[in-house]
Amino acid sequence: MAKSNPFQFLQDVRSEAAKVTWPSRRETLITTGLVLAMVVVSSLFFFFADAIIRWGLGVILGAR
Repeated sequence: MAKSNPFQFLQDVRSEAAKVTWPSRRETLITTGLVLAMVVVSSLFFFFADAIIRWGLGVILGAR
């Protein structure tokens, strides 16, 4: 088993971290806005799907 050098490891980590491309503030805000919009759209879809299924089962089972 090869021995690892902690100093070399930290140098490699720093080298790899320097290659990371971070998003700009604008890109982060746009992406966050899109995620929030999709959450709202998904919530509305599931709310109405649930209401329609509940209504349909009420009609079928005569519990209305």
